[in-house]
Amino acid sequence: MAELLEVEKREQTGSRASQVLRRAGRVPVVLYGHGENNEHLSVPAKQVEALIRHHSKTVELAGAIKDTALVSDVQWDPLGIEVLHLDLIRVNLKEMVEVTVPIQTHGEAAGSRQGGVLIENTHEVDVRCSAGSIPDSLRLNVTELGLGAHLNASDLELPEGVELITAADTTLVHIEEPKGETDTGEAAITGAEPEVISKGGDKDSGEEG
Repeated sequence: MAELLEVEKREQTGSRASQVLRRAGRVPVVLYGHGENNEHLSVPAKQVEALIRHHSKTVELAGAIKDTALVSDVQWDPLGIEVLHLDLIRVNLKEMVEVTVPIQTHGEAAGSRQGGVLIENTHEVDVRCSAGSIPDSLRLNVTELGLGAHLNASDLELPEGVELITAADTTLVHIEEPKGETDTGEAAITGAEPEVISKGGDKDSGEEG
């Protein structure tokens, strides 16, 4: 679902003008694409926060400009807290686009109940679909995932009309077995102790006076 952004035109551009906008609770935006002139706009920071929170890719512009656009780039402050700038590209909801979509894991992995740890190797994948049907996220069911097992991009639940671009054999998650259990067990059986050899001599060498 497209997020609604209420836009106003910017009369001034540049870093100083952008700082003034942000202090007023608005985020600078540039709209471009489809052979039309670039538009310098601003939107309320609260609407941008909702856009980020909902992982929305497409937006409906209202106010000074009425258009449909795709979020092309988000620029953050050095701490990754505040959005400093948005780039939007005009798009027809029926045209095919390639976008990056986050992954959401569902369920408790069987391996986790056996003491393993669920490791997420990547948090997003690339897909191709129409601009009007970009999913907010893709579901990955990890319930049956056992110790030492993994799930690939091919295991994602893709909505109709969504095509996976990321390689199908890309590992998304795996269950890491508990560390130290094998070594501890062997030590208990053999009664072995770790051997320490000092640099420059063997373990039986005495200290020099």
